[in-house]
Amino acid sequence: MSKCIIIPAFNEYENINILLKEIYKNDFKDLIIIIIDDSDESFEKYIQKQEDSIVYLFRGKKLGRGSAVLYGIEYALNTFKNIDLFIEMDADMSHNPNELKKNLACFNEKNLDLLISSRYKKESKIINWPLKRKILSFLSNRLSKLILNIPITDYTNGYRIYSNKAAKFVVKNCGKIGDGYIVLSEILIQLYYNKYKIGEIETIFANRVRGTSNVTISEIFLSLIGLFKIWRIKLKLNRF
Repeated sequence: MSKCIIIPAFNEYENINILLKEIYKNDFKDLIIIIIDDSDESFEKYIQKQEDSIVYLFRGKKLGRGSAVLYGIEYALNTFKNIDLFIEMDADMSHNPNELKKNLACFNEKNLDLLISSRYKKESKIINWPLKRKILSFLSNRLSKLILNIPITDYTNGYRIYSNKAAKFVVKNCGKIGDGYIVLSEILIQLYYNKYKIGEIETIFANRVRGTSNVTISEIFLSLIGLFKIWRIKLKLNRF
């Protein structure tokens, strides 16, 4: 089964080679890795390419995490014709590459279209998050659950696996109300109310130890506004 890992990145040259090394420890066959770099300057020269399967896409400015993921998936769909599933994960090592095999087994066993690594399942752990980040994440997830009413526990984690069918649908239908983290919730609402099969799995989420967080107050504010736009989409989709 061919796989494509989509990694959105912004000034992550300190983490990217550590992440790639950990991914390669899984010894996946038929793996393509696409890095979408929104840094001001390219960090391609820092990448230690252990395989020929790495695609580096430099966009030159911060255009949004959600935008980067959709860009990477669309590029992969147009360039490689035999990808069965897509994995979305961050470049800062907060998403543990050692969970990939377990996650893929769960995805295939349950025949899912979307698998979310949830930080809020009982078995999950969040390591070294500052109190402010914990509060923001908790409140945003509670608000998302109230507004969107999808039976999951984590609306905002970007450690996900998509089926080929779901990936094609997402590229066509998402990215219309924003380009940042709100895309994660937009994808959820579109897939859930269009009858795609969604599941969750436990995860260990660790706060970054290198570099600085790319989440800004303005992005959080725009995401909150975006939630109400998504609520309007939900009302429309729920009519059918």
